[in-house]
Amino acid sequence: MRTGESIGYGRPPSSTRFKKGQSGNPRGRPPNRHRGIPHDVVLGQMVTIREDGRKRRVTAAEAFLLQLTQKGLAGDSAAARSSLEAIEKARSSRGDDQDRLKLIVLNCVGLGMDAILEPLGIAIKKYPTDKDRVRWEINPWIVEKALNRLGDRQLSVAEQKTVWNATRTPRKVSWPEWWSCFGQ
Repeated sequence: MRTGESIGYGRPPSSTRFKKGQSGNPRGRPPNRHRGIPHDVVLGQMVTIREDGRKRRVTAAEAFLLQLTQKGLAGDSAAARSSLEAIEKARSSRGDDQDRLKLIVLNCVGLGMDAILEPLGIAIKKYPTDKDRVRWEINPWIVEKALNRLGDRQLSVAEQKTVWNATRTPRKVSWPEWWSCFGQ
């Protein structure tokens, strides 16, 4: 330290200051440090799920795959592809079943209304994975078209309530003048 040199906050002694052209971190960041999200820690946590009214403890990864698979089986082709890709990736990373597993092909064949209503934008399936709450909600434009097709015929109050409750956003529908049911 030189005499007469002011030392204090923001002015360390010259002997401890960084030298010009020399890094303050000569060894650099350690390798493999904070490379990515700790997937194993997060997905390895135990969670409680409910199946058929019974509680069961599984890892978060298993719960996630179960939900994706359930959506895929319900007709969500994107979820089906995602779950198959996750399963394939897990198997390939572990090296399991390399000889037996060559290709998995899943064809989701829609049956009934599922194959028609949603792709045409007629209705949206609400809560597809919850068998107690699953239901179809009809889009407003199709309700208007169907009411126009009735001509002079009018629906009873009970029929009006049914249509109102099945409509996705009933407030957006242009209801005919004779319509009397607005809400529950």
